[in-house]
Amino acid sequence: MVENIFTLLMLIVLQAVLGFDNLLYISLESKRAPAEKQKMVRTVGIGIAIALRIILLYVLVSVIKYFQDPFIELDYSFIAGSISVHSLIVLFGGAFILYTAVKEIFHLVYLEEHEGENQKSQSVGKTIFMIVLMNLIFSFDSILSAMALSDVFWVMAVAIIISGGLMIWLSDGVSKFLAKNRLYEVLGLFILFLVGVMLLSEGGHLAHLELFGNHITPMSKTTFYFIIFILVVIDIVQGKYQRKLVAKRMNQKNG
Repeated sequence: MVENIFTLLMLIVLQAVLGFDNLLYISLESKRAPAEKQKMVRTVGIGIAIALRIILLYVLVSVIKYFQDPFIELDYSFIAGSISVHSLIVLFGGAFILYTAVKEIFHLVYLEEHEGENQKSQSVGKTIFMIVLMNLIFSFDSILSAMALSDVFWVMAVAIIISGGLMIWLSDGVSKFLAKNRLYEVLGLFILFLVGVMLLSEGGHLAHLELFGNHITPMSKTTFYFIIFILVVIDIVQGKYQRKLVAKRMNQKNG
């Protein structure tokens, strides 16, 4: 029992660390819904995703072999590999997140999303669906990592429920922070872009893909978090420098 409790604590920490990119996506995606519905969208979306994660956990425990067995073999001069259901899901998730990040960055550049009159809200149902879908895609790695640490179903299920509750609690704070600090929204989108690249590289590795004879190697979590750290530092320094320039110009005008 003591061993199970210790494993449960480890899994909660693991789920929290692996859920960072998922939380960022949820906060950015929920902005598409009408303002008065955004909190409800995040709560319902994560709640449904938690239930589906437990079902997915049960399915993976039972049929993990079939998810990892290749069903498409590629052998061409420019591309080769063995695609499984697992690798296909990760590749799809990476491509979609990359597309979402690029599209939102493009909108920010042209300020389309910041002009209230032209901003269009996304339906509540569609927003919840996207949150649930991407939550499930993100959950594959966390569930497989959990299965590597424990084979006790209730331990893994409780860890998923607790981490989901933490995600619901933190999602409001992250969303409010991004709303009050719009400059950090740009940072969030570039982190999301990085998440897409990481998932694509991981999916390519799972599928043993080779492009023009070169193996695709996955981006390590250490590299991922190091790049995020550098991006955050750059953003902080840039923000302070920008504020100093604004203050200097104001002083010059008043002088």
